[in-house]
Amino acid sequence: MSDASGRSGVIHDLGYRHYDGPREGTGAIGRTLFVTGLRHAYGLGRSGKSKIMPFLLLGMSVLPAAIVVGVVVLTGLASLPVTYADYSNQTNLLVSLFAAAQAPVLFSRDLRHRSIVLYLARPLSASVFALVRWLSLSVAIFLFTLVPTLLLLVGALLAGLDKSDQLSDLWKALVLQVLLAALVAGLSGFISSVSLRRGFAVVGSVMVLIVLASVITVVQSIAHEQDSDTVGVWAGLLSPWSLYGGLGQAWDAGVRNPVTVDGAWVPAYAIVALLLVGGCLLALVARFRKVGSR
Repeated sequence: MSDASGRSGVIHDLGYRHYDGPREGTGAIGRTLFVTGLRHAYGLGRSGKSKIMPFLLLGMSVLPAAIVVGVVVLTGLASLPVTYADYSNQTNLLVSLFAAAQAPVLFSRDLRHRSIVLYLARPLSASVFALVRWLSLSVAIFLFTLVPTLLLLVGALLAGLDKSDQLSDLWKALVLQVLLAALVAGLSGFISSVSLRRGFAVVGSVMVLIVLASVITVVQSIAHEQDSDTVGVWAGLLSPWSLYGGLGQAWDAGVRNPVTVDGAWVPAYAIVALLLVGGCLLALVARFRKVGSR
């Protein structure tokens, strides 16, 4: 072929063939996105530098559990010095740092680099993207708490502790950890979706998950000393960690809490926790719908 100037061109056959097989839909895209997000939360499939923080924090979380297992097995203690649910509560700083550091990886990066436009091309919707990203981070946080929990269980069984008691405590811990993961992922995910810069997202998550939780713990401790537990119980509604501690103490899961949560406060804590998860999900969906409409 040639144009008016006399220049000629050639069409090359590069050997591409049409795909006539079955085409997978939103479900397959969602599954792939979930697995990719879960891997990226631990730095898998990314640079070596990206693996340092998540695995360093995981190692720091597992180390005390390994020490506890060694002590129980070697000394023959009649029970674990810390319950499964309370261990997650005692390592809340590490769990919060993990969520704060990894949430921007799943939520901020795509928005900052505008690759979100590619994700939200049909048939993937903004709602599905937001929910799958939240699910990836939730499962990553749950696994972060699950690994030391299972290590403690192995130590308890090796020490010959009562199997039925251990499994009962384990079941309570797992339910609480699932709720905790959903809460922490929702809050850190939404903060990261709004704060596109990684540093701002990390600081915002730290303020909510660590600083606010510490302030509430102080308030609850002072309220308990002043025989004003009602004030402390009210304050416990404001943080995912105080909700976790209150429900764990009320459920007899062995979680040490500064104030006693009982009576009508127990369903109130559960309802607030579920509403907080739902509110974060709605906010995430609204955020990504807004971005996708631009």
